[in-house]
Amino acid sequence: MSLRTDEKYNKHLSAVTGDVEAQVDWIRRYKEDEANKQQFYFIIERLDGVRCGTVRVYDFVGDSFCWGSWILNEDKTRYAAIESAFLVYQFAFGELGFQKCHFDVRKGNDRVISFHEKMGATRTGETELDYLFQIAKETVSDSRAKLQSKL
Repeated sequence: MSLRTDEKYNKHLSAVTGDVEAQVDWIRRYKEDEANKQQFYFIIERLDGVRCGTVRVYDFVGDSFCWGSWILNEDKTRYAAIESAFLVYQFAFGELGFQKCHFDVRKGNDRVISFHEKMGATRTGETELDYLFQIAKETVSDSRAKLQSKL
Protein backbone atom coordinates (compact mmCIF):
# COMPACT_ATOMS: atom_id res chain seq x y z
CA MET A 1 0.00 0.00 0.00
CA SER A 2 2.89 2.35 0.69
CA LEU A 3 4.00 2.09 -2.96
CA ARG A 4 0.49 2.76 -4.32
CA THR A 5 0.00 5.83 -2.12
CA ASP A 6 3.50 7.28 -2.69
CA GLU A 7 3.34 10.20 -5.15
CA LYS A 8 6.80 9.29 -6.51
CA TYR A 9 5.45 5.98 -7.81
CA ASN A 10 1.72 6.32 -8.39
CA LYS A 11 1.63 9.16 -10.91
CA HIS A 12 0.65 6.81 -13.78
CA LEU A 13 -1.54 4.39 -11.79
CA SER A 14 -5.19 4.41 -10.81
CA ALA A 15 -5.73 6.16 -7.51
CA VAL A 16 -6.09 4.32 -4.20
CA THR A 17 -6.80 5.68 -0.77
CA GLY A 18 -4.83 5.06 2.39
CA ASP A 19 -8.01 3.73 4.02
CA VAL A 20 -6.97 0.49 5.72
CA GLU A 21 -10.52 -0.88 5.81
CA ALA A 22 -10.87 -0.37 2.03
CA GLN A 23 -7.55 -2.16 1.50
CA VAL A 24 -8.64 -5.10 3.68
CA ASP A 25 -11.84 -5.38 1.62
CA TRP A 26 -9.81 -5.20 -1.61
CA ILE A 27 -7.46 -7.95 -0.41
CA ARG A 28 -10.41 -10.20 0.49
CA ARG A 29 -11.90 -9.75 -2.99
CA TYR A 30 -8.48 -10.23 -4.57
CA LYS A 31 -7.87 -13.50 -2.70
CA GLU A 32 -11.19 -14.81 -4.09
CA ASP A 33 -10.09 -13.80 -7.60
CA GLU A 34 -6.73 -15.47 -7.06
CA ALA A 35 -8.38 -18.69 -5.87
CA ASN A 36 -10.53 -18.61 -9.02
CA LYS A 37 -7.43 -17.92 -11.16
CA GLN A 38 -8.82 -14.57 -12.33
CA GLN A 39 -5.84 -12.44 -11.33
CA PHE A 40 -2.48 -12.70 -9.59
CA TYR A 41 -0.62 -10.00 -7.67
CA PHE A 42 3.10 -10.32 -6.95
CA ILE A 43 5.58 -8.58 -4.70
CA ILE A 44 8.87 -8.08 -6.56
CA GLU A 45 11.93 -8.91 -4.48
CA ARG A 46 15.62 -8.69 -5.13
CA LEU A 47 17.63 -11.91 -4.78
CA ASP A 48 18.62 -10.81 -1.27
CA GLY A 49 14.94 -10.63 -0.24
CA VAL A 50 14.53 -6.84 -0.27
CA ARG A 51 11.08 -5.98 -1.56
CA CYS A 52 11.25 -3.42 -4.34
CA GLY A 53 7.97 -3.48 -6.23
CA THR A 54 4.66 -4.95 -7.28
CA VAL A 55 3.07 -6.30 -10.46
CA ARG A 56 -0.31 -7.78 -11.31
CA VAL A 57 -1.51 -10.25 -13.99
CA TYR A 58 -5.23 -9.95 -14.76
CA ASP A 59 -7.98 -9.35 -17.38
CA PHE A 60 -7.83 -12.79 -18.99
CA VAL A 61 -9.57 -12.66 -22.38
CA GLY A 62 -9.33 -15.71 -24.63
CA ASP A 63 -5.63 -16.39 -25.24
CA SER A 64 -4.54 -12.95 -23.96
CA PHE A 65 -3.78 -11.50 -20.54
CA CYS A 66 -3.05 -8.05 -19.19
CA TRP A 67 -0.43 -6.97 -16.72
CA GLY A 68 0.03 -3.78 -14.79
CA SER A 69 0.10 -2.20 -11.33
CA TRP A 70 3.84 -2.38 -12.00
CA ILE A 71 5.83 -0.34 -9.52
CA LEU A 72 9.55 -0.47 -8.81
CA ASN A 73 10.95 1.67 -6.00
CA GLU A 74 14.41 3.08 -5.30
CA ASP A 75 15.53 -0.29 -3.85
CA LYS A 76 15.27 -1.96 -7.26
CA THR A 77 18.32 -3.33 -9.02
CA ARG A 78 19.63 -1.99 -12.32
CA TYR A 79 17.88 -4.75 -14.28
CA ALA A 80 14.73 -5.09 -12.15
CA ALA A 81 12.41 -3.79 -14.87
CA ILE A 82 13.51 -6.23 -17.55
CA GLU A 83 13.82 -9.12 -15.09
CA SER A 84 10.37 -8.56 -13.61
CA ALA A 85 8.82 -8.16 -17.08
CA PHE A 86 10.33 -11.47 -18.23
CA LEU A 87 9.08 -13.13 -15.03
CA VAL A 88 5.56 -11.85 -15.74
CA TYR A 89 5.73 -13.22 -19.27
CA GLN A 90 7.21 -16.51 -18.09
CA PHE A 91 4.36 -16.93 -15.60
CA ALA A 92 1.54 -15.93 -17.96
CA PHE A 93 2.82 -17.71 -21.06
CA GLY A 94 4.40 -20.71 -19.35
CA GLU A 95 2.25 -21.36 -16.28
CA LEU A 96 -1.10 -19.98 -17.47
CA GLY A 97 -0.76 -20.88 -21.16
CA PHE A 98 -1.54 -17.51 -22.77
CA GLN A 99 -0.27 -16.72 -26.29
CA LYS A 100 -0.34 -12.93 -26.18
CA CYS A 101 -0.61 -9.97 -23.88
CA HIS A 102 -2.66 -6.78 -24.04
CA PHE A 103 -2.01 -3.83 -21.75
CA ASP A 104 -2.31 -0.09 -21.42
CA VAL A 105 0.19 2.56 -20.43
CA ARG A 106 -0.78 6.03 -19.27
CA LYS A 107 0.00 8.77 -21.76
CA GLY A 108 3.02 10.71 -20.52
CA ASN A 109 4.64 7.63 -18.98
CA ASP A 110 7.34 7.86 -21.62
CA ARG A 111 9.90 5.57 -19.99
CA VAL A 112 7.44 2.70 -19.71
CA ILE A 113 6.12 3.28 -23.23
CA SER A 114 9.68 3.17 -24.56
CA PHE A 115 10.43 0.03 -22.52
CA HIS A 116 7.48 -1.86 -24.00
CA GLU A 117 8.17 -0.69 -27.54
CA LYS A 118 11.79 -1.84 -27.24
CA MET A 119 10.45 -5.25 -26.14
CA GLY A 120 8.48 -5.36 -29.40
CA ALA A 121 5.00 -4.35 -28.21
CA THR A 122 2.84 -2.61 -30.79
CA ARG A 123 0.28 0.10 -30.20
CA THR A 124 -3.23 -1.06 -30.98
CA GLY A 125 -5.15 2.06 -30.01
CA GLU A 126 -5.63 4.67 -27.36
CA THR A 127 -8.14 6.06 -24.92
CA GLU A 128 -8.29 9.50 -23.41
CA LEU A 129 -5.85 8.40 -20.68
CA ASP A 130 -3.88 5.48 -22.12
CA TYR A 131 -2.08 3.98 -25.09
CA LEU A 132 -3.13 0.39 -25.74
CA PHE A 133 -0.53 -2.25 -26.61
CA GLN A 134 -0.24 -5.89 -27.57
CA ILE A 135 2.69 -8.28 -27.64
CA ALA A 136 2.84 -11.94 -28.69
CA LYS A 137 4.57 -14.78 -26.87
CA GLU A 138 6.96 -15.22 -29.83
CA THR A 139 7.94 -11.55 -29.76
CA VAL A 140 8.80 -11.75 -26.06
CA SER A 141 10.81 -14.91 -26.72
CA ASP A 142 12.70 -13.18 -29.55
CA SER A 143 13.40 -10.14 -27.34
CA ARG A 144 14.72 -12.36 -24.58
CA ALA A 145 16.99 -14.24 -27.00
CA LYS A 146 18.36 -10.98 -28.44
CA LEU A 147 19.08 -9.66 -24.96
CA GLN A 148 20.78 -12.89 -23.87
CA SER A 149 22.97 -12.88 -26.99
CA LYS A 150 24.31 -9.45 -25.96
CA LEU A 151 25.33 -10.65 -22.50
